[in-house]
Amino acid sequence: MMLALCYNHTMEAPASFFLVGIPGLQSSHLWLAILLSAMYTMALLGNILIVTVIWMDSTLQEPMYWFLCVLAAVDIVMASSVVPKMVNIFCSGDNSISYNACFTQMYFVHAATAVETGLLLAMAFDRYIAICKPLHYKRILTPQVMLGMSVVITIRAIIFMTPLSWMVSHLPFCGSNVILHSYCEHIAVAKLACADPMPSSLYSLIGSSIIVGSDVAFIAASYNLILRAVFGLSSKTAQLKALSTCGSHVGVMALYYLPGMASIYVAWLGKDIVPLHTQVLLADLYLIVPPTLNPIIYGLRTKQIRERIWGLLIHCLFEHSNLCS
Repeated sequence: MMLALCYNHTMEAPASFFLVGIPGLQSSHLWLAILLSAMYTMALLGNILIVTVIWMDSTLQEPMYWFLCVLAAVDIVMASSVVPKMVNIFCSGDNSISYNACFTQMYFVHAATAVETGLLLAMAFDRYIAICKPLHYKRILTPQVMLGMSVVITIRAIIFMTPLSWMVSHLPFCGSNVILHSYCEHIAVAKLACADPMPSSLYSLIGSSIIVGSDVAFIAASYNLILRAVFGLSSKTAQLKALSTCGSHVGVMALYYLPGMASIYVAWLGKDIVPLHTQVLLADLYLIVPPTLNPIIYGLRTKQIRERIWGLLIHCLFEHSNLCS
């Protein structure tokens, strides 16, 4: 009954919120804008290049590359949901965001992060099948199975995010509309409510812990089996090749999970210990660093993609030089 009273309110919602940016670091906003702009440009170019190469090259139509293509698309959505507005705040000081835009941003940011963790699990499963059951690879990972996995991952993210967005958006906002953050992070928004934000914050913490915890457990189990199979190979060359392929995936997972979980638990458990500007910076970098570095890691460590990218770039350069001449 009390929960219903918290969310069924008749107070008029604020027309807009105001994003502070990074509290305490306003003097560094211009430099942060330059850094974010450079990283966002790299993220867009790199991920678009990955999607284009995989989409155009028929030799890359394998499950691993399909999941990588979807991961690149999700990275574009995740970075684009927050970075343009951040740069606008840091450069021009235009820190207002409408009520509906704020909750739309919140939904896409957190849904994209939930999709990304599911994709990392799917990619770990793909590597497990490729290394431990190579003769059954194409029979197990059919296009129908891959599509089904992608749909389940997306539905899981929607099921998780929809109640959270509903709970936060239906809180009564009758006081300050200044968000001490650089994007509409749900805990920062919920703190402005005139009602107790604990239900939505607890739902977020428990839901994130269950989703990430279960995904990490299955990923760890997959890589445990993979490493056993790899070290059981008689050929050192085969061992190194398998470890190299898995190394890029492990690097991407470390980039995603370590700062992501640190951001969540610091906001909950370390809010009185860790300075606010550090909390906000951690949450910001968590959304832009993985999309920036994922294409570099995969581009440098995956031979097929590296060769196709160079081929595409050389082809474009020759086409351009021929047109000029």
